[in-house]
Amino acid sequence: MNNHSVSIIYEDDDILAVNKQAGLLVHNVPSSKFQDLSLVDWLVKNYPEIKNVGDEPELRPGIVHRLDKDTSGILLVAKNQKAFEYLKSQFQNRKIKKRYIALVYGELKVESGIIDLAIGKSKKDFRKKIAGKKMIGKIREAITEYKVIKKFSNYTLLEVFPKTGRTHQIRAHLKAIGHPIVCDKLYGTKKTICPFGLDRQFLHASSLELNLPAGKADLPSGARIKLEADLPEDLDRVLKELRKNK
Repeated sequence: MNNHSVSIIYEDDDILAVNKQAGLLVHNVPSSKFQDLSLVDWLVKNYPEIKNVGDEPELRPGIVHRLDKDTSGILLVAKNQKAFEYLKSQFQNRKIKKRYIALVYGELKVESGIIDLAIGKSKKDFRKKIAGKKMIGKIREAITEYKVIKKFSNYTLLEVFPKTGRTHQIRAHLKAIGHPIVCDKLYGTKKTICPFGLDRQFLHASSLELNLPAGKADLPSGARIKLEADLPEDLDRVLKELRKNK
């Protein structure tokens, strides 16, 4: 991974917002046998001051929230401990608005909805989170709002607004309502079809709204900004093909 593989969307003295590409790990797990270059590796190399920032700086310095390896889009990073605590509080108090774009299997009958289902670990697969029955471990509240953008034959394009930030929340919730994310190999089925050469789940963190932690030269203290990341080429290609084959 080189410096050009991480796209910076916004930066000031306190925070950094990057557009994470699919396939890039946010951080490595110490127990893993295979250690790929991660976003954290890039951050520590380019911003060495963050190596002591966060609740677990030895594992994920500066990382306030996470995206799955094969999910693309906006990720916030704190550049100092004060900014980390501020952003952590903003996420916990649901002051930060997150919007994702997801393509799911099937045609939803409703135009919008709220999935209010607690999430726990799956009994059958330790990698999975599950909403509904047969959960084990700590059960956590999870709320996801969604709206239909466009319906295709056998697919529906959604904008998704997670109100809580549980691991795999969007993927587990959409699976729970019978509309798993397209090409999600973990939450799909054996019959999962990846259309038009797609090789990862169709999930992208497209925008994020937050209040800045401090006044900047060109923005007042607490100014609210909206950060956006365009749909990457692989996902955009799938939509173009679906429109052609409508």
